[in-house]
Amino acid sequence: MEEQTGNQLEPKENGLSTHKDQIVEKYSAPPAEEKQMSFLDHLEELRWHIIRSMAAIMVFAVAAFAAKEFVWGVLILGPTQVDFWTFRQFCKIGNLVGSDAFCMTEMPFIIQSRKMTGQFTMHIYSSAVIGLIASFPYVFFEIWRFISPGLYDTERKLSRGAVFFVSMLFLIGVLFGYFVVTPISVNFLGNYQVDPSILNEFDITSYVGILITLVLACGLLFQLPIVVYFLSKAGIITPSVLVTYRRHAIVVILIISALVTPPDPVTQLLVTFPLILLYQASILISKWVLRKKKAEEALND
Repeated sequence: MEEQTGNQLEPKENGLSTHKDQIVEKYSAPPAEEKQMSFLDHLEELRWHIIRSMAAIMVFAVAAFAAKEFVWGVLILGPTQVDFWTFRQFCKIGNLVGSDAFCMTEMPFIIQSRKMTGQFTMHIYSSAVIGLIASFPYVFFEIWRFISPGLYDTERKLSRGAVFFVSMLFLIGVLFGYFVVTPISVNFLGNYQVDPSILNEFDITSYVGILITLVLACGLLFQLPIVVYFLSKAGIITPSVLVTYRRHAIVVILIISALVTPPDPVTQLLVTFPLILLYQASILISKWVLRKKKAEEALND
């Protein structure tokens, strides 16, 4: 009787162990391409990805350097002009409500270069940053091409469309930083005076530094939903954790906004509110990931 029971249980145990072995083999075995490449091969591959990325940045940077009149006259100095697109929209809103308070009539400050190399240095610096922003989708594509062969098939499926969504959120953040945060910051700081006798005369390095910081910071901070998506897929965070620590997250967002923006409350709030909305969207994304994961587990069972 004991022998019969043992014989009946043995196929189930063998089947169970075989299933476990398949799971272990599926998730522990390295990708085939990784087995065929040595450490030096990986370094060589990384070197070519970096070279191609730098070449793309250089192409756009040289183009931006050559188009000096457009880059500086329209893009960089645009937020200092009263006819900038954002200010025109504010004026239209003011006209709808019957008020001229939203219309910009002047920018009571001047931008000057106090160093002999100031304009040339800022020309090179701004061209390099524009090259990085314009080539970001391709640069991230090169980074992804280097990382993706080391992922398992299931991980590749989970991260499908990463290049598109990361690039899209980065560009949306850059546009938000340029068209919303920067002009309002420039208007607030340019009009702020502690005494009428003190003139606002800003150095070109200060202005360009604030502009680039705001634009790049918004581009990077808008990656929050992507980060939450991958952490939720990995099981590191859950929607309940995000909801529980929402107040702590808002405090962290306020601190980050204060670090990446000029020391004025208007700009900090302009960065804080979108980040809070992105955090709320991240909670919904995490819930969707968890719901999808449970559905897949139910199908597998």
